[in-house]
Amino acid sequence: MDKFEMVVQRGGGGRLDSFIADNMAEHSRSFIQKLIEQNMVSVNDRPAKSNYKVKKGDRIQAVIPKPQRITVEAAYIPLDVVYEDGSLIVINKPAGMVVHPAPGNRTGTLVNALLHHCDSLSEVNDEVRPGIVHRIDKDTTGLLVAAKNEKVHKHLVRQLKDHSITRKYIALVKGEIDEDGGSIEAPIGRHPTDRKRMAVVAENSRHAVTHFKVINRFRGYTLMEARLETGRTHQIRVHMHYIGHPVVGDLKYGRPGNLEVESLMLHAAVLGFIHPEKDKYVEFRAPLPGHFQKVIDSL
Repeated sequence: MDKFEMVVQRGGGGRLDSFIADNMAEHSRSFIQKLIEQNMVSVNDRPAKSNYKVKKGDRIQAVIPKPQRITVEAAYIPLDVVYEDGSLIVINKPAGMVVHPAPGNRTGTLVNALLHHCDSLSEVNDEVRPGIVHRIDKDTTGLLVAAKNEKVHKHLVRQLKDHSITRKYIALVKGEIDEDGGSIEAPIGRHPTDRKRMAVVAENSRHAVTHFKVINRFRGYTLMEARLETGRTHQIRVHMHYIGHPVVGDLKYGRPGNLEVESLMLHAAVLGFIHPEKDKYVEFRAPLPGHFQKVIDSL
């Protein structure tokens, strides 16, 4: 087992789980919350809860268990590989593919495919998320990167934490956005009554920023580019719903519209980062998938 120990030098007032996650780039907040639930985290030698407010001088300790070995089965599933080398792989994910196994989706995921395709994947995450640096939703298409070793994985996660990874999405949203561009800065957390949804809420939320610019306007719709500064769950979908322009095809945060669409009209089109081993910026692009382009052409 690994150990984490840190004395809070300044600031304070934030949640314990968020503080640890911000200072342990290789682990997610949800992973930290599980450790806290298992009494593997202490503050000043006493167990603490996730919502404990960190104070200056607090001594925080955490025991990090070694990840269990992968139990997910490899499966041959065709992948659209945009780039690959000995340390990482960039995939253009299709609509309908879940990134990693979860209840209800144990097979047919990107992880199942990566285990078959790659000789090795980073073991930083738990047994169902080997190599996964970041996720995109099941019905979102486009680019994501997976790591083949721990060093590369941790380097990429630090870039995510520093907001230095370029992530640009193309979205078709309902309504005609008046502004040519702007930023949405609104905290995101669990919906207060529907735990399967996220929402803009003041309490138990995390800072979230989405920058956008209009590409084209159609009658009743807007084609736009969204650039993520932060990476919260369902961030673009939640923020667009918040300002009254839900993403077309989003049945969780919007309503069925007049357009007949096969899937969510949200595509991760650009992904750029500092290559951990080449120490230079690399950027990848993925064209709109056929079903998305077909809708745009119809407009």
